[in-house]
Amino acid sequence: MRATRKTRWSGVIAFLATGTLLALASGCGGEDFENNPRPAVPLELTGVIQPDEVTVSPNKVGAGPVLITISNQTGDAHTVTLAGEAVKERIGPVNPQDTATIQKTLAVGRYEVRAGSGVAVPKEIVPAVLRVGRARRDSNNRLLLP
Repeated sequence: MRATRKTRWSGVIAFLATGTLLALASGCGGEDFENNPRPAVPLELTGVIQPDEVTVSPNKVGAGPVLITISNQTGDAHTVTLAGEAVKERIGPVNPQDTATIQKTLAVGRYEVRAGSGVAVPKEIVPAVLRVGRARRDSNNRLLLP
């Protein structure tokens, strides 16, 4: 009886070892796996809509992904537009004392962040200018990133 148990366990172990080897070998094929660099870490910019102008800080960044969080500090709701270099992103309306976020990957160039309103205003709100320079480093080998 002991010899049968030992033979049975030997067969189970051999079966599992063979299955493991086959599973590992199938993952090591000659498939085309491109190890492309990850994009740069997204930069978080802040913006404020004021009665006379829109500001974005910092206003000079390197090319890559950005998140622009804009706070409306006026008494009216505004639509926010990021425009330039073949990019046009519109969000809103952003209510007074509220925030909104634009998430975009920007190429080298000059962009404007504008605030528009559905009501007539006596004076146009001056847009913020965002200058995007050469591309930032990729995020390879950066710890604690998602």
